[in-house]
Amino acid sequence: MINGFEDIQKAGKDNVELAMQSFGNVSKSMQAIAAEMADYSKKSFEEGASVLEQMMGAKSFDKALEIQTGYAKSSYEGFMAQAGKMGEMFTDLAKESYKPMETMVAKASK
Repeated sequence: MINGFEDIQKAGKDNVELAMQSFGNVSKSMQAIAAEMADYSKKSFEEGASVLEQMMGAKSFDKALEIQTGYAKSSYEGFMAQAGKMGEMFTDLAKESYKPMETMVAKASK
């Protein structure tokens, strides 16, 4: 009877440790995602401000249209690249947060 209780107690302790490890992984990944988003937002704002300056200094409508078209294209390409990068980061987050649970499930199935 006591061995059974000790086994249950050890399993509970192991599961708590695995959960804390998972929370730690999620926390690190979310910090990296937040930093990446902050960097992208800053870069995007700076590029937008630069384009606005260029458009204000344009001598003709055609030049302003050329600047705006170039900005729209580069902005779209940058966004798509960033979306891909963020998708990879969230995929890695899911994988990392599930790893400790795999261990727990493997132990429980034995």
